[in-house]
Order: sequence, then structure tokens, then C-alpha cells
Amino acid sequence: MKWRIWLMSFGITLLSVLLFGIISTQIYYDSSIADSKEFLRVYMNEYDDEFSLTQDGAKAFSDKLNGARVTFMDAQGNVLADSSTSEPLENHKEREEIKDAIFDGEGFSVRSSSTLGKNMVYYCRNYGDFLVRVAIFTDSYWTIFVSTLPGFLQFTLVMVLLCVAFAFVSTHITLSPVKQLAKEAAAGGEVKSKYSELEPIAKILNERNRVVARQMDEIKAEKELVERAQNSKDEFISNVTHEMNTPLTSIRGYAELLRSGGMTDEQKQLAYATILTQSERLTSLIACIINFSELDSDDLPAYEVDFSALAREMISALKPEADKRGITIIENIDDNVMVMSRHERLTEIFGNLVRNAIKYNKDGGSMTITLNYRGLTVQDTGIGIAEENMSKVFSRFFTVDKSHGGKNGGFGLGLAVAKKICQKSGWKIGVKSTLGVGSTFTVEF
Repeated sequence: MKWRIWLMSFGITLLSVLLFGIISTQIYYDSSIADSKEFLRVYMNEYDDEFSLTQDGAKAFSDKLNGARVTFMDAQGNVLADSSTSEPLENHKEREEIKDAIFDGEGFSVRSSSTLGKNMVYYCRNYGDFLVRVAIFTDSYWTIFVSTLPGFLQFTLVMVLLCVAFAFVSTHITLSPVKQLAKEAAAGGEVKSKYSELEPIAKILNERNRVVARQMDEIKAEKELVERAQNSKDEFISNVTHEMNTPLTSIRGYAELLRSGGMTDEQKQLAYATILTQSERLTSLIACIINFSELDSDDLPAYEVDFSALAREMISALKPEADKRGITIIENIDDNVMVMSRHERLTEIFGNLVRNAIKYNKDGGSMTITLNYRGLTVQDTGIGIAEENMSKVFSRFFTVDKSHGGKNGGFGLGLAVAKKICQKSGWKIGVKSTLGVGSTFTVEF
């Protein structure tokens, strides 16, 4: 970048010096021509009748004008005499200065003389019956330029040296703040500059640092997520193994007793009943695990479901279970609450919350079910949840009271399933509870 700046400065300097030389030469040339015209006017004022319109008169007038060329012509431009030659000359009426003098009284022109072969400034004045022209030598534009070339080259050399020195200093001054910005940006801190011109660059670097920091945070979060997923997977496998071990142990134990013989008929019936119960429990556990796992790959489209009608149907189906324990169900269900979901998913959420409210309630207790367009609330007067267990309520295989069992809720997967369905639907599920008083579960649509 430094070399680019130096080369650019060098090129600009050379171009500037060249333009300066050309323009200066032009100005000098124009000034010289203007001065020559004034001199010729002054010279012409020296003419009077003492100078005859002859060769001798022309030479005499030329001597008086310090050797200026003098030409006498008649009113039609025919040459009568010329101080520079005694040879006859052609008619000059087509010459620029002669034309102007014939029509306007005087005329000027600058050109190379065909007679002398040199560049001259001509001035002609009309005296009525005759014309008088005086001329002096002048340098051409290129003659002036070539004559100034040595000085011009010296001036160019000085300017180039100054340009190099200036470019070096200005480059250092210009790039130092940029290098400082790059250094601060590399350090990862907030980049600031006291130069307003560099503020956009500082903003870009700060934004880049923020993007990098955000990406690093995302990578860190993804790493933590993977680690949590791995830990969750290990915990899931451990919980499944533990939950399956209990029924399998019972089944194996009673099967070994039956194989060994020596059991009474009553003991055999108890063994058969236990094996059947634990087999059903194992089957239920496998079904719950499969259902929970399938939620991650469930991409079936949602549709509008009448949650009000579904809730009333579910309450009618679960009421006999509540009546067995004398639990009163209070309904606050608005009509026509339409929800974008699927029938089976809403059934799982509602069924899990209401069954838990029955299962963990007190005999003779009550529950209040509220459903409107804002969400679903299930409040019970049950055993409640201890403060230290509140963060685990929606975890897999967590149960408040291990003494309670059941087909759908005894494994601690019911609320985990409800939470996963809510998350996939963009809903929020939560719980408030007081130990010994009761719990309130809410789903916000």
C-alpha cells in the first residue's frame, strides 16, 4: 500500500510539474506577444513623412527602429519597398494584418516569415493612400519551452525529491492510525479512533468483533448443548434401564420360583398375576418411551381443533376415576376455544395434567379446570411439590411420589411429553405449587 501511495504521489507530481511547465510557457509566450504588439505600436508612432515610400526610406525607418523590418505598400497591398530585401515581393493583401489594416485601420498577426524563414510579429497601419507595416522577431512557443528545459528539469528533480519525502512522511502519518486500529481489533477490544475519517472503519471492525464474539458464543453454546444432549442421553438410558429393571426383576424372580416347583396353588396364582402385571407395566413403559421419542420427528401438519369440546369429552371420561376418591371437578371452560394443533397432542397434554391432578390430589379434594383463548389452567388441592423439586417437574422419569404408579404417568414421562408438545407448538407451560396445599399447571397459547 505504501508503494502505491508513493507511486501515485510521484505520478501526480510529474503530471503537475509538466502541466505547470506547459502553462507557464504558454503564459510567457502570450505575454511576450502582447509586449511585442505594444512595442510595434510605439515604433509605428515614430513614422512621419520624412521617410519616403522607397527602399531607402524603408531602410532609414528600419534603422531608426533598431533594425525592425519595415514594409511600405499601396492601399491595395502591393509592396512598394521592404527593408529586408530589394527583391520584388508578391501582393500582401491576403495577409491577416494587411486585411485588418485595410478594413479596420490597423492589424496584427504572428507567423513565420516566408521571406526570412523566422517567426515574427507583424503590425500594419493604414495611412489612407498607403500602408506601413513593421515587424520584429519573436521566439515560437516550442523555442521558449526548449530554452527553459534545463531549468525545468532541475525544478522537476527538486519537486520529485520533495514529493518522495512528503509521500514517506504522509504515508507514515496516514497509516499509523490504521495500524493502531488493526492492533486494537486483533486484541478483541473496543476499537476507537480520534479521527472522524476512520470512524466508519472502527465501526466495521467493532461489528466484526461482535460477530466473531457472537459466533464464538454460539459455538460454545452448541458445544454445551451437545454435552447436555450426551448427558441427557446417558441419563435417559440410565433411567430407562432402572425403570425396566424393576418389572424384569419381578418377572424373572417369579419365573425362577415357578420353574423350581414346590409352590402351592395360591402362590402360583400370585406369581402368575405378578408376572402379568409387571409385563403390562413393561409394555406400558416401552410405549411411553416410543411416544416420547417420536415427538422429535413428528412433522405432521397442525389443524384447527375445538379444544372446548375435547376437554369436556376428556373430563367425562376421567370423572369416574375422580369420583372414586371423592374429588370434585370444577369446570370453567369457554365455548369454541379453537387451537392450531392436533387432536392426539391436545389429548396428551390435557390427559396428563388432569390425571396428575387426580392422582396426586387428596381424598375428597377438588380440582378447577379453566380453558379460554389465552390458555389452559389445571389447579388441584393435592399434596403439592417441594421447592427443591420444582426445577425437576418436567424432567423425564421424575415423579413427585414414587408410591403412585399408573399406565401413563407412573414413569415420570407424562409432564415431559406435555412440555415437549408445548415447545414444538410455541406454547409456554409452567407450574406453581405449595407443598401440602396444591399445584397449578398452566399452558399459555
